[in-house]
Amino acid sequence: MFGVYFGKYLQDIGVLTTEQYVDIIEKSRTARVKMGLLAVNEGFMTEAQADEVNQLQAMKDARFGDIAIDKGYLTDDQVMALLKKQGDSYLLFVQELVERELLTLEEIQKHLNHYKKSERLTALEIDALKSSDIDKIIPVFIKDASVPPIVRDYIALMARNVVRFIDNKVRFEKIERINTYTTKYIASQCFTGDYELFIGICGQGNKVIGETYGKEEFAAIDEDCLDAVCEFINVSNGLFGSKLSQEEVKIDMLPPNMYVDDTTISTEGMMFMLPCFIQGQRADIVICMETKWNIN
Repeated sequence: MFGVYFGKYLQDIGVLTTEQYVDIIEKSRTARVKMGLLAVNEGFMTEAQADEVNQLQAMKDARFGDIAIDKGYLTDDQVMALLKKQGDSYLLFVQELVERELLTLEEIQKHLNHYKKSERLTALEIDALKSSDIDKIIPVFIKDASVPPIVRDYIALMARNVVRFIDNKVRFEKIERINTYTTKYIASQCFTGDYELFIGICGQGNKVIGETYGKEEFAAIDEDCLDAVCEFINVSNGLFGSKLSQEEVKIDMLPPNMYVDDTTISTEGMMFMLPCFIQGQRADIVICMETKWNIN
């Protein structure tokens, strides 16, 4: 998942074109990290040793790990550890950049350091993004201290479901506290009880969510498309409601609502927006809490 974040940064500064960025992300869905790159990244081998093994591999029918063990560059345990990391999202992205001769490993590290500084990310946050663990990634984007625990918990659950049911290459951006939000397409549902919450998925990204979750193609974002998104929200909210009930929180779900005309959500209370990019389309997760909100 790290590639969608770092890759977007490289696109924004002109190192990658939009086409290159999209193509690399798509390629990473099925690719595997090569053993040599993994070994160098882990510090088990030098680049020169990896190149030597690659050349030997081209001359005889043998696996990289077997040759490296024969040369004394790797142990059996190291090979087993590397095999478990071949789906590493960060290294898959690095591998594509290097193999396409877009950047060298040294240039990638330089850009990574600049990315870390420009986004004000700590080393732990960079590691979280590299991990592809959504439970570690989401806290990076909801560092705002004003976000209540109930909203944090809901966003974490919704993010897990987006990754699980919609697309594991989703990209989130930093949460924003807002007072009004206007868009044309909204799928929503409210909670009532010990907590009063409005949950909405808003914007053009509803088409990707509706088609993926509903397993159906839609010519446009219409009521059928938004109905599929509402089903997705209802499932997520059901899981969240069950979790709260186990904590003896009384909460009920109201029937879902959808809006297909220009609509404004406003409140004098707390409203948060988490931008979410799925296959190039933006879908904002909007949450209003406690104070009565207005929808016009």
